[in-house]
Amino acid sequence: MEIKIELPQGIYEIGNRDKQEDTIYPAMGKATTDDRVFILCDGMGGHENGELASQTVCRAISTYMKNHWPADDRVSDSFILDTIEVAFRSLDVLDDDSNKKMGTTLALVVFHKGGCVAAHIGDSRIYHIRTSERQLLYRSRDHSLVADLYQAGEISYEEMRTSPQKNIITKAIQPGKDNRVKPDIVHIGDLRAGDYLYMCSDGMMEQMDDRQLIDILYDKVSDEDKKLQLIEATAHNNDNHSAQLIHIKKVMRDKSEMIIDDEGISRCNLLNIRPKVVDAVEMDIRSNIPEHQSAVIPPITKGGRQWIWLIPLALTAFAIIFWMSLNKGENEAKQQDSTQQSIEIKPIRR
Repeated sequence: MEIKIELPQGIYEIGNRDKQEDTIYPAMGKATTDDRVFILCDGMGGHENGELASQTVCRAISTYMKNHWPADDRVSDSFILDTIEVAFRSLDVLDDDSNKKMGTTLALVVFHKGGCVAAHIGDSRIYHIRTSERQLLYRSRDHSLVADLYQAGEISYEEMRTSPQKNIITKAIQPGKDNRVKPDIVHIGDLRAGDYLYMCSDGMMEQMDDRQLIDILYDKVSDEDKKLQLIEATAHNNDNHSAQLIHIKKVMRDKSEMIIDDEGISRCNLLNIRPKVVDAVEMDIRSNIPEHQSAVIPPITKGGRQWIWLIPLALTAFAIIFWMSLNKGENEAKQQDSTQQSIEIKPIRR
């Protein structure tokens, strides 16, 4: 598979903060149509040296990938894991054994002969949007408290965006052997001309939801104008906010190639998360979404698991049938006894 992209558009805004703790690669103004590796790191707010952590990890990953790129131009999970281990070690060198560890999130998109690999740690996001169908195909599942609460059915999809606990993350790249966490990795093989890969720190979505993002990318204007619209929509955000907008120009694929594509079933795709409980309000929201936006809010049957809800019904039906068969046997026996008794009694009544 050969993937050609339009000129990537970067966003790098400081918000109402004293310093910028986000880091993107390629750096602002440096991206070209030949780039295949895109990185976004968000230094952990409230932690010491967040800016240093994001810069260090971003540099470590980009350097390692450049120097150890696979000879067959195919990026495997093991290559991603090796790369991220290098990032952890780069922070180990800077560790001062303080209680407050420096840290950063990570969003990583890599194009290669086998398609696209997307990996993330923390709540910096990766989206795959098909504007030709106005559809969201992939949204990385945040490693955060609110994402866990949503999956448990404790809060709704909308409440994840508005919850006061939305900034609590459950994974990050931090120094120390006890802090090693694994990324979520998804393989995107179904790429088409016109698709967008959008990477952003959580600050970008502070006052914007998925619908607005899709509407902006669906607009029939240039990528540069879309970038300006995104900057305008986030102009009053408090947090640092950065993004990489990658527009797929052309995809050429040999039909004999084996391409891995698991975004439609991956558990790291938020669209595939089926909450244990879905409240009535959320069901009402989902029922009113236009068909072309049906993937913006995760449908409860998304990801080919429509049959799961049939299991308890099937078990219940089986139990009822089994119970009825037992009762039927007993009733038939009673009926037979009753018939025999009636035959014996009839002569007496006469």
